[in-house]
Amino acid sequence: MTLGAALATLLGCGLAALFALWLASLRLRDASIVDVWWGPGFGVLAALAYALAGASAVRSALLLALVWLWGLRLGFHLFRRSRGRGEDPRYAAMRRRHGDRFGRASLVTVFGLQGVLQWFVALPLLVAILRPGTRPLGALDAAGAALFAIGLGFEAVGDAQLARFRADPASAGRVLDTGLWRWTRHPNYFGDSVAWWGLFAIAASTPWGAFTIASPLAMTFLLLRVSGVPILERSLVRTRPGYRDYVERTSAFFPRPPRRRSG
Repeated sequence: MTLGAALATLLGCGLAALFALWLASLRLRDASIVDVWWGPGFGVLAALAYALAGASAVRSALLLALVWLWGLRLGFHLFRRSRGRGEDPRYAAMRRRHGDRFGRASLVTVFGLQGVLQWFVALPLLVAILRPGTRPLGALDAAGAALFAIGLGFEAVGDAQLARFRADPASAGRVLDTGLWRWTRHPNYFGDSVAWWGLFAIAASTPWGAFTIASPLAMTFLLLRVSGVPILERSLVRTRPGYRDYVERTSAFFPRPPRRRSG
């Protein structure tokens, strides 16, 4: 099978999985399940690519293991956080806006769009697994694995710190500005981006991997400018009185020491 045909097959499989998830969301009346699938869905795509390639390369196995580690952690975290809370407010608001048309609208703008984005962001993994080449593991792979570990650590520690903060009744109405959250307003998003740049670095060791650089660029852009930081912060500025001060002294994304307040 050619590389193009294999990638098209994987896109079709990914969209089929999201279609099945959409059907489940109609029955549950909860579109939030699409968020829980985001992480594990990458692992499924990578596993399908591994099966298509009949892969035995060490680099392919490494990428498959790392993406499953990342995806299962994120999926479990989102499942635990959303369990028993009902539909995410974003989708609930969309449901109110669209009324009876919500089912059809969510198929295209939520589930279908996520399926395409998931496939596009996963391209470094898919291309590297499908066409691993013969180059042995080297310095670029080691650097990528180190980047991945740093990113995963930021995500996991940041999420754990936020979960502890939210579980404390004394935190109601306050802003978390300790731990990693003192250095960046979004350690989980920063870690997510770094982890995917690490996976790309490993993929770049393969014959076609370097040509997929648009995928980690797109992931970082989405987190910084579209679906990550902007959407969350619009809500927090309205609901948390101290959040504007926090924004003024704390980096939005890249960790750095907090700014000193003038005067």
